[in-house]
Amino acid sequence: MSDMRDELLEPVEATVSDNFKHRAMSHMERAFDDADDDGIPVDAVAHAALFAALTTLVECFGEESVARLVSELPEKISSGGYTLLRTLQ
Repeated sequence: MSDMRDELLEPVEATVSDNFKHRAMSHMERAFDDADDDGIPVDAVAHAALFAALTTLVECFGEESVARLVSELPEKISSGGYTLLRTLQ
């Protein structure tokens, strides 16, 4: 079974997969915008996207690998790893 830590968490040099990740993020941003235009609250879309992402990752990498990834999220979130607009002091 593939260990997704190397693929998703460790820095790697720019590759074709980085281009796919940027393009995928653009698709996600458009999906959020479309849902917002349709009156769907963004938090509902975010929950649905998170569920879809986790189920897909489990399908691709297995439950144990995804559980390890998710166990590291609280620290990354608390340290600002997912905060786009923050003030650096």
